[in-house]
Amino acid sequence: MHGRAVLRLGAARSKPLCGDFAGTRGKSIDRHYIERFIGEHAHDVRGRVLEVEDDRYSRQFGGTRVTRQDILHVHGNARSTIVGDLTKPGVLPPASFDCVIFTQTLHLIFDMAAALEQIHRSLKPGGVALITVPGITPVDRGEWKNSWYWSLTEHSLRPLMSGPFDPAKVSVSTHGNLYAATTFLLGASLQEVSKAKLEPLDEAFPVTIAARAVA
Repeated sequence: MHGRAVLRLGAARSKPLCGDFAGTRGKSIDRHYIERFIGEHAHDVRGRVLEVEDDRYSRQFGGTRVTRQDILHVHGNARSTIVGDLTKPGVLPPASFDCVIFTQTLHLIFDMAAALEQIHRSLKPGGVALITVPGITPVDRGEWKNSWYWSLTEHSLRPLMSGPFDPAKVSVSTHGNLYAATTFLLGASLQEVSKAKLEPLDEAFPVTIAARAVA
């Protein structure tokens, strides 16, 4: 099912094709933007790297440049090396990471400014934070539904990042358009849509907002 067929089917629906970010159908549409962003900055994924929940992007984009991997989880999981609330001082070791990959997580933290302060504190001088957040999005129905606090725009993420980070060392970008937002909300997968139609940017329909910041 591609392009027009997905949209035609969606126009008559009151429920999404999939209520789990297209998880039963393929890869979620926002991952197109997230993975492209991380790929564009793959050279930053090196040395000691921190990622949230698992290390999939560290492995995919850092490979052998990663010399030590840490995984953060607020409650702990089978692979986590650091467990705790990111907003609390002392959860992350200071000046320790060359790169922090923080995708689709900041919006689950009510005190986003405190979380960014701790990320900044955990980076070595010259270390890089690669962060993505949702704009237009469904809300999780499962584990994170009760902590899905925010959706952001470029104009909210930029000043948040520029609190702990030097604004001159922060770049923020918006990704998405009406087609991307519509098919994402519909629950269609990346495999079911036209990737070419995901490319034009319409800032009125931000699906993913991404930031790169250097400590």
